[in-house]
Amino acid sequence: MCAVTAAISEGTVTVDFAGEYFTVQPGATFIVGREGDLELDDNLFLHRHFLEITHADGLWWLTNVGSRLTATVTDSSGGVQAWLAPGARLPIVFERTTVVFTAGPTTYELTIHSAEPAFRASRHAVDTDGLSTIGDVPLTESQKLLILALAEPQLRRDGTGMSEIPTTAQAAQRLGWTVTRFNRKLDNVCDKLDRIGVQGMRGGQRSFATNRRARLVEHAVASRLVTRADLAMLDVPRDDAEGDLD
Repeated sequence: MCAVTAAISEGTVTVDFAGEYFTVQPGATFIVGREGDLELDDNLFLHRHFLEITHADGLWWLTNVGSRLTATVTDSSGGVQAWLAPGARLPIVFERTTVVFTAGPTTYELTIHSAEPAFRASRHAVDTDGLSTIGDVPLTESQKLLILALAEPQLRRDGTGMSEIPTTAQAAQRLGWTVTRFNRKLDNVCDKLDRIGVQGMRGGQRSFATNRRARLVEHAVASRLVTRADLAMLDVPRDDAEGDLD
């Protein structure tokens, strides 16, 4: 459950990326991309200007000014999540907003801190039966292991910054699975998330394999579906059955 209080946001916002902090004042425009106020790196898959932070109508806004890439935007708890498509914009309303996006094989994460957030939310925990869930869709242990194998580099990173998404072969090897088994389980996980409305789990025939891994990592990390504490699961000896259907 989430209780929300609204207010007009007139203060500054601060962008945190890999330990660097950038304060944005009302009236300024802050650009994230290969070029701009936050120059990420020389990744040619990344737009020169990708994200833009501005203040208008009493609110801070995050706008995707790119033409191809998307970003996952979430509050600090992971309970509220949005998919920011090219040309779209979202108000920056929480005290801490996490932005995750992928360009080529590299995933980036930055945090936006608001001095005067427009919304303040309070949450209380709900007991579960031990299954990890998104909405009403449970994840089996092997499905969670698959997500952890893909998200491991990002979860092991300390704070915001960039990380490489493992290839299918690398993630399968990490789990001791065949690539065929890994792909079958990846299909099932993406199908589950697609059915509950998680965007980006399906795509064009040429780009589907790469895009769904990236989008799965973005969603899982941003929504706290997997956390750094879960990484210990990867090192537990397992006797997996090749014939399981999850």
